[in-house]
Amino acid sequence: MKKRIVLIGAGSAQFGLCTLADILQSRALEGSTIVLHDINPKTLKMVETVATKAVEEQNLRYSIEATASREEAFRKADFCVISIEAGDRFKLWEQDWKIPLKFGNKQIFGENGGPGGLFHSLRIIPPILEICGDINKICPDAFVINFSNPMSRICLAIKRKYPDLKTIGLCHEIGSMEKHLPKILKTSFSNLEIKAGGLNHFSILLEARYKNTGRDAYPEIRKRARDYFGKMHERSLVNEIFTQYGYLPITTDSHFGEYIQWAWEIADNKGIRDFFNFYKKYCAKRTQRFQKLFDGKNEDEWWKESSGERVIPIIEGIVTDSRQYELAVNIPNDGLIDNLPGDLVVEVPAIIGKNGAQGVKLGMMPKGIASLLNNQAAVQDLTAEAAINGSKRTALHALLADPQVTSYKNAAKILDKIIGIQNRFLGYLK
Repeated sequence: MKKRIVLIGAGSAQFGLCTLADILQSRALEGSTIVLHDINPKTLKMVETVATKAVEEQNLRYSIEATASREEAFRKADFCVISIEAGDRFKLWEQDWKIPLKFGNKQIFGENGGPGGLFHSLRIIPPILEICGDINKICPDAFVINFSNPMSRICLAIKRKYPDLKTIGLCHEIGSMEKHLPKILKTSFSNLEIKAGGLNHFSILLEARYKNTGRDAYPEIRKRARDYFGKMHERSLVNEIFTQYGYLPITTDSHFGEYIQWAWEIADNKGIRDFFNFYKKYCAKRTQRFQKLFDGKNEDEWWKESSGERVIPIIEGIVTDSRQYELAVNIPNDGLIDNLPGDLVVEVPAIIGKNGAQGVKLGMMPKGIASLLNNQAAVQDLTAEAAINGSKRTALHALLADPQVTSYKNAAKILDKIIGIQNRFLGYLK
């Protein structure tokens, strides 16, 4: 079925080519136009060249367009997929992480939670709201699918500023259950029915059941998972949460621990640093591979690879009104989780159809877990407001509300320091 699918941030070696490969393998979307959009004309041209070559040489039934103009890209768009960063991703990430540490703030990762998560949000929310403003004017009926982090705070800001946009946030973290549960339970993932929920990167496995017998799988998970994860890096905090609260986080120490003030003393901090360094090298290798493809020195069949992301299956589900069950989407709460604020973006399962993602109601979260999640509600609320209104005072309030922050004086100093060195991105805060 012919659709116009816009990839915003398509110049990224990881997002651009990986998402293109997923689209080019889709039978349901054959005949569609893939629009590549990026503000970097050099990398945009590279992706266009590689993609066009594959489509022409393999006789794939897709059209490729590329433009740096949002007005041109968004015209008659059916789907707008956003994956962007502001500035030098790793340089800024290290500042977000390490500057608070210098002021005595013990955050463990600095990407999506804690002070680092705030600064990351304040950099990236304004350009994403600009993008969404143009979508709202040019193609207001398009589905907006966001990949950018910090997921929950970005999607909340979009909801506040443009409440009528059909926005879905997607994260691949739930995929870890597909990797680990079959090994723990000695069965295929296709034989498992699971339900998870919470906030992005702060979500737990609520239920697990064997499809062939209907039997509850959680007793066996509780028997085996601690030993299984005890042999892995970045699972010290995960195991403690599992032991104390009785529910398994779906993610790693680096993600889950960003939201907990006492995570520092339990988490595998060395494993987290090792992962950060590995991830930098991994992204560099992806960029090198991309360059070789562009230079014609690498003829591997990249368009046949699957990214493992769910964006294209979800787009297919919307187009075909499939009513398929998705394990995790990020959408407004609106009563999906009873003991979290309604005006919050939560991560829940969903049914996908022609109207988008219909969240599955989870009811009450376990009280202990809900207490941790509710600690983040005010932080995310204030972050969205600070970014939308350009308010430094509200940004400070977001810091002071964060469980990770234990000093008023240091919070103000951290904020001033970050604004000073990241003024290009944060100078709008007054």
